Amino acid sequence: MGISRTKKAFSYRNLLYKALIFIGTVTVIVYFLPREGKFNYQFDINKPWKYGQLIATFDFPIYKSDKVVKHEQDSILSSFKPFYDLNKDVVFKAHEKLKADYQASLHNILPIAYLHHIQEKLTEIYQAGIVATEDINRLKQDSTTAIMLVDEKIVHQRNADLLFSIKRAYTFLLTADTVHFSQNILRQCSLNEYLSPNLTYDKQRTETSKKEALDNYSWANGIVLSGQKIIDRGEIVNQETYNILSSLRKESIQRSESMGQKRLILAGQILFVGIIMLCFMLYIELFRKDYYERTGSIALLFSLIMFFCVVTAIMVTNNIFNIYIVPYAMLPIIIQIFLDSRTAFITQVITILICSICLRYPHEFILLQLSAGLVAIFSLRELSQRSQLFQTAILVILTYAAVYFAFELITENDLSKLNGSMYIYFTINGIFLLFAYPLLFLLEKTFGFTSNVTLVELSNINNPLLRRLSETVPGTFQHSMQVANLAAEAAIRIGANSQLVRTGALYHDIGKMKNPVFFTENQTGGLNPHKNLSYEQSSQVIISHVTDGVELAEKNNLPKVIKEFITTHHGRGKTKFFYISWKNEHPGEEPNEELFTYPGPNPFTRETAILMMADGVEATSRSLTEYTEESINNIVDKIIDSQVEEGYFRECPITFKDIATVKSVFKEKLKTIYHTRISYPELKK
Repeated sequence: MGISRTKKAFSYRNLLYKALIFIGTVTVIVYFLPREGKFNYQFDINKPWKYGQLIATFDFPIYKSDKVVKHEQDSILSSFKPFYDLNKDVVFKAHEKLKADYQASLHNILPIAYLHHIQEKLTEIYQAGIVATEDINRLKQDSTTAIMLVDEKIVHQRNADLLFSIKRAYTFLLTADTVHFSQNILRQCSLNEYLSPNLTYDKQRTETSKKEALDNYSWANGIVLSGQKIIDRGEIVNQETYNILSSLRKESIQRSESMGQKRLILAGQILFVGIIMLCFMLYIELFRKDYYERTGSIALLFSLIMFFCVVTAIMVTNNIFNIYIVPYAMLPIIIQIFLDSRTAFITQVITILICSICLRYPHEFILLQLSAGLVAIFSLRELSQRSQLFQTAILVILTYAAVYFAFELITENDLSKLNGSMYIYFTINGIFLLFAYPLLFLLEKTFGFTSNVTLVELSNINNPLLRRLSETVPGTFQHSMQVANLAAEAAIRIGANSQLVRTGALYHDIGKMKNPVFFTENQTGGLNPHKNLSYEQSSQVIISHVTDGVELAEKNNLPKVIKEFITTHHGRGKTKFFYISWKNEHPGEEPNEELFTYPGPNPFTRETAILMMADGVEATSRSLTEYTEESINNIVDKIIDSQVEEGYFRECPITFKDIATVKSVFKEKLKTIYHTRISYPELKK
């Protein structure tokens, strides 16, 4: 119970953090956005228009009346179906409790046929679904005819009339078959103890879906285009014209400069930015849940969006330089280096859309910035050298120039009217883009990320810690190098971060420097200090290289992602040699499992899973008596299959296809390393 409360409290703190950063970002952005607009006409329905001819000077929608909106929204909500989550554990626990009660006491009063009958009807009831009494009352009150049932990731519709309450389910159990089963006997079984709601109202999903349904509602039933005649002097303002004029007034007020009208503009800006940012958060929650759960990722994304939006708003409001000198392509570059390219592009789109509402010609701005952002993402997929950023800056400048030139050819008929100063702004933009390199180090320290540049520096074998590893425990160092090569190649094949796994592999066994002679790869001259220790003591010495490695990593300020490789490369596995040896010497006894178990945790990323596989395969391959294609294939399959069977990768987003690819890579590499040859056939006598 204590654990569940802690998790619940943690989730609330997480939710509060996300809510605060969301509100803070929207508030800061909206605060700096510019506001303007105007409308000076008065009119009444069925009265003549007393002004001159009115021509629309901008496009605007024809809004529906409040009465129509309310009626249509009520119609949408009347057919809305709430969401309920299916809990399969409730069914399992009910059947298990029934079996346990029957074996304990119910068998004295309940024939076996009754037991089977109850089990069958319980299954039938739970398949239909049991809902809490208050939920049943709410469904009836709202006249809900059906619900949306969420079974893991599958959602399907279920008729509300088929659902059971606890009371109805109890009655059903008693009366399902009164011909063959006595109600008096059934009442002695306390049937209500096996009935619990297995359908839980999902308030968040329901409210989100309801909001989406209303968000998709069209508030307009037409549009007036710029240059279109609305009304002329003396014409009667009929209902249709009145709706158009009302819509024009509404749109014009949003462009007004008075304080009262600015509040409307402010409301519109808050709504616009809020919806855009909410969509961004929904994207992260749905498709990048690991970022959503990590506060550093959310903070980085929202800070970058806020920074570029505020800079844009300040420049436009105060007419400072030209907006095209701002290196917007820096944003997707930074996010791609720390996170991934898809999130980088979505963040770029969100930022550009918000910035575009500050500008007079937003389409041109959106076109140019998205094109430059895509080129930046494509050209800088993995930053490891400063020269790569320089090449990207050149490509971004050329993209700006080419797209803008194409845009001018479309909109201008005279080549002499081309705006040459814009190309100077694009060049300045590219120069500013080079400042992304030093900015990376600042962001690493601020938000706790590790860039590829840092990983490349850490993987240099002249690094003091790696040099010490090679001098103190050369056997472990060679093992780490081999593991790094195997893991990096496997990561490339399955699309994981090869540089990350290579660097993690080089540091995963640094804890062995504390007691090097206790590890076989560092033993010489037949010396084995384990002979003087018990199996438990030997196991603890071996296990300690993980905790010693973490301490050494913290002392040398290694990034968190590298520490994760140290803690997970054995997961929650056992020191099998000493564990099995102890069990063989103590038949019929059970050891203290924790004394033989690594602290873990198990791998939780594809990279840490690859390292665990590479570490096990490389270490075991050294014990082979002969290196043939068959022996290498067998040892790779045996090690990795046992890791899968023991559940080390259950919390890891690695697929069976990925694991099969990793196996094939290891087999190829090991055959190359050990120069395997075909086995020649022997002559049969």
